[in-house]
Amino acid sequence: VQLQASGGGLVQPGGSLKLSCSVSGGTFSSYPMAWFRQAPGSDREFVSGITPSGGNTYYSDSFLGRSTIARDNAKNMVYLQMRNLKPEDTAIYYCAARSDGAGVFTGPRPYAYWGQGTLVTVSS
Repeated sequence: VQLQASGGGLVQPGGSLKLSCSVSGGTFSSYPMAWFRQAPGSDREFVSGITPSGGNTYYSDSFLGRSTIARDNAKNMVYLQMRNLKPEDTAIYYCAARSDGAGVFTGPRPYAYWGQGTLVTVSS
C-alpha cells in the first residue's frame, strides 16, 4: 500500500489549502484514513480522520470548525480542506491508513501506512 500526499504550500494567515492523498494497492474502501501533522521539535499529532464509508469524521480541537475531511472511494483519494489557517498550523502534514479495523484512532501507532508528507507553511 502506497500513499502520496500533495497540496501543501505557502499560504498567508487566514488563507485556505486543500490537501490530497492518493492511495494505491490494498483495499482503500476498507481503510480508516487520517491526517496527522508534525511541526519541528514536536510529536506527530492527529488532525482529522474518516471511517471507511465516510459516514463518520473526526477532528482535533484545533481544526474543528475550520477543516473538512472527505474521501472518494471510487478514486482512492482522501482530502483535507483547511480554512482560516494560522502560523501555528505550519507543519508537515501526513496521510495515514489503517488496515486492521474500521475505527479512527487519534494516535499514530494503529496506522500501518503513511504518506511521505506535504509541507504547509502559513506565513505573511
